[in-house]
Amino acid sequence: MIDDESPALVAALRSALPEGAVLTDAVETDRYSHDDAEWADHATPGAVVLATSLDDVVATVRIAAAHGAPVVPRGAGTGLSGGANATAGSVVLSLERMTRILAVDTDERFAVVEAGVLNDDLRRRVAQDGLWYPPDPASRAISTIGGNVATNAGGICCVKYGVTRDYVLGMTVVLADGTVARLGRTTAKGVTGYDLTGLLVGSEGTLGVVVDVTLRLRPLGGREDRAVVGWFSSLTDAGEAVAAVSAAGIVPAALELVDSTCLRAVADWQGWTLPEGAAALLLASVDEPGAVGESLAQQVATLFEDAGGTPVERAVAAEDVDRLFLARRLAYPALERLGPVLTEDVCVPRTAVPRMLARIEAIAAEADVVIANIAHAGDGNLHPLIIAPDGDDAAKARAKAAFDRIVDECRALGGTVTGEHGVGLLKLPGAAAELDRATLAMHRAIKDALDPHGLLNPGKAFPTPG
Repeated sequence: MIDDESPALVAALRSALPEGAVLTDAVETDRYSHDDAEWADHATPGAVVLATSLDDVVATVRIAAAHGAPVVPRGAGTGLSGGANATAGSVVLSLERMTRILAVDTDERFAVVEAGVLNDDLRRRVAQDGLWYPPDPASRAISTIGGNVATNAGGICCVKYGVTRDYVLGMTVVLADGTVARLGRTTAKGVTGYDLTGLLVGSEGTLGVVVDVTLRLRPLGGREDRAVVGWFSSLTDAGEAVAAVSAAGIVPAALELVDSTCLRAVADWQGWTLPEGAAALLLASVDEPGAVGESLAQQVATLFEDAGGTPVERAVAAEDVDRLFLARRLAYPALERLGPVLTEDVCVPRTAVPRMLARIEAIAAEADVVIANIAHAGDGNLHPLIIAPDGDDAAKARAKAAFDRIVDECRALGGTVTGEHGVGLLKLPGAAAELDRATLAMHRAIKDALDPHGLLNPGKAFPTPG
């Protein structure tokens, strides 16, 4: 155990929770000690709780508070910023087993789901009723709704349809003392009191443990997907095409960028052949029906060609659209096959995308590291992926330096240090530079009000004002 308090803490948890809900085995606690941000610090928790009900969460939080133990909420552990990483002696509270879809209201178009429901499972379920849940992070097949809420996750279609916050109507949350609060509404409109629901979205488990969520849904029909794909001989040209689409006032359903490093990794993995000289791939989708959609797709294709895209391919059939977007879906797992990946998540103004991509290329050359780029280019959310060989400490140090330089360049272009992955641990220095002292003090005041003893996911989401 970690300290003298841990045996008593574990005994209290086991007494209050169902058999098998509390894990202390070293192999298990290590498995739950961190998320997918392998480069972020983590420690061994004192215990892991596998909650299956609201009562389990309340009991865990109350017992942890009584023993002065930090609580680290966790979904599927797919985060990329260290937001679910354990601190020494903490209780990792996993909600992965809370997978019930509690209600789907087809008239009012909302669903109520437990925090452990997978994004894709929700999408499939509501599709049966002709409804659609738009937020679609790349990890949608394996990430939980609770985790998506914790980081305000986005995804490929967020450029047009918004991010998680735009769909959260309400939630049930367990506060730091074990109190249960039910926030929000199920009506289309409502402004009673402060927007506490919005406050909890993106708070990374530092203000409360989200147990279930009420989500706004959209009609599934009425869209006709058309894909436009352009191959570019330089990353900067692809960035110019992104800026041109934005300048034309076109809001695509998706506008994604994949660079040559990603493309080669996917091609080697899948046995594909790439066009000669392909440095970047832009994938756009418009979903307006009929002649309007056809006209927009043609405009996007023309803008791609004018920016140097060659060849430019179009698709309307669903299977062809999915085929063209497959490279984007496979990019991250393909890169993970090459070695540990340090994932960036910066967001710049759309017009600054070409300049940011050029700066990333320069940083890669100067730092002598491999940096691949995938991006939700339509809203300026770039994901430079820095790869360092296993066991190469010098390369890892250069990668971390490149990571910090990318954050600095992003801010210099008027950007923000995280678009959708959250601050977690990795982005604390960047957040400290981005947020002024008054803003940091407001964060601390809110944290102190809701978690006066600082036990909920301590040290995450925002830096302590200096």
